[in-house]
Amino acid sequence: MSNGNGQTTIPNPAHAQATTIKPTDLRGILKYVPRFQGQIFLIAIDGSIVADENIGNLLLDIAVLRSLGIKIVLVHGIGHQLVELSVSRNIPITNADGTGVTDAATLDLAIRASSRVSHSLVEGLTQNALKCATMNAVRALPFGIIKGIDQQFTGRVERIDKDFVLDLIDRQVVPVLSPIAFGPDGKSLRVNSDLLASELAEALHATKVIYLCPAEGLEIDGAFRREISMESLREILQDDPQRVADATRSKAMHAIKAIENGTPRVHILDGRVFDGLLNEIFSNDGVGSLVYGNDYQQIRKAKKSDVRIISNLTRAAVRREELIHRSQQAIEKNIDQFFVFEIDENIIACVTLFFYPDKPQMAEVGSLYVMPFYHNRGIGKKMVDYAGMVAKERGATTVIALSTQSFGFFTNVCGFEETTKDILPEARLKVYEESGRNAKVLMKRLG
Repeated sequence: MSNGNGQTTIPNPAHAQATTIKPTDLRGILKYVPRFQGQIFLIAIDGSIVADENIGNLLLDIAVLRSLGIKIVLVHGIGHQLVELSVSRNIPITNADGTGVTDAATLDLAIRASSRVSHSLVEGLTQNALKCATMNAVRALPFGIIKGIDQQFTGRVERIDKDFVLDLIDRQVVPVLSPIAFGPDGKSLRVNSDLLASELAEALHATKVIYLCPAEGLEIDGAFRREISMESLREILQDDPQRVADATRSKAMHAIKAIENGTPRVHILDGRVFDGLLNEIFSNDGVGSLVYGNDYQQIRKAKKSDVRIISNLTRAAVRREELIHRSQQAIEKNIDQFFVFEIDENIIACVTLFFYPDKPQMAEVGSLYVMPFYHNRGIGKKMVDYAGMVAKERGATTVIALSTQSFGFFTNVCGFEETTKDILPEARLKVYEESGRNAKVLMKRLG
């Protein structure tokens, strides 16, 4: 359907907010290609998404990712199909998602459902000219007895034959893994597909886990969350897990597990949205929820015990007039604004993030400094990007920076644009003019 502007929109009855990719967006996609080429994306597809009419478009998107040199591993769920089989055959099941008791009858239906879903995915991938294979790479042990209840044929992942999976990937084959694993005796055990995805991501050192489900993304306290840090999400789940909607609570829990075990980013999005997967990966805003970790777990909030180190760290930059002088007392007073980057427990970089009371949607990044020995390693960009994610999580839509000597770094590396001083809040503008530094004012919209 033409929208009159030379773009084509394909309606999707399963979701009211179909998305559009314009031909000009190809340039935007291409800038991500060098970053993602050769990396492993673990895509976990709910059984209900496999049954949705958008699955053909989704598999085509996966073919696009493969054509760009991104390595794909698929994990699928079977809950939707298992419930359908239970109803059609009038056989009660003890559990649909692999987290509770699995009796013999439920396991039998789960194996049948798994075979059906795996075949459907292999068929769809074949139609898109992709080599693929189902496999028996997951070993599991029975959960046993939990709180006095025998979990019977429900299993927990014990080991993943990663060499087997990686060998297929190296041969340009897309591995397709089901939530049926195999015990020490070779017999089948039912595992939860969300858990399996996080375990596979750890074993394969995946760059991303992407959960495709029948929900927009994470719903927390009744509101959709576009981004949230792993630390914030973990705190919510520890204090009151009911704050996270039932539909994605399991994915939220396993997103934390994946990030703690080394996967930098986990995406949770609606698999029924046309072009949703590509928009999530190849745009700044995405369409679903991003759960992100602290890159290499090396960025943290500064503490009062860091004041002297921060002062010494930035002293040379102050002498060169790259940064404004701050006394140790001033740093301590504003220590809650500082983030630091550690290597081997040594602080080698810092940045500040300040919010304006009279402009709550604007935040300022400042005092960025990286020790010269660690230049050209991407640390400065990580600090700025992390500050931007924190700002966005706290409700800011714009982040600004003032620079006299490093404005090229902010514009060329971090995506800022030069603007005028008129954008500054009144109090900040007064300080800016009184300083006489004539710094360039830079701005970046957070989406």
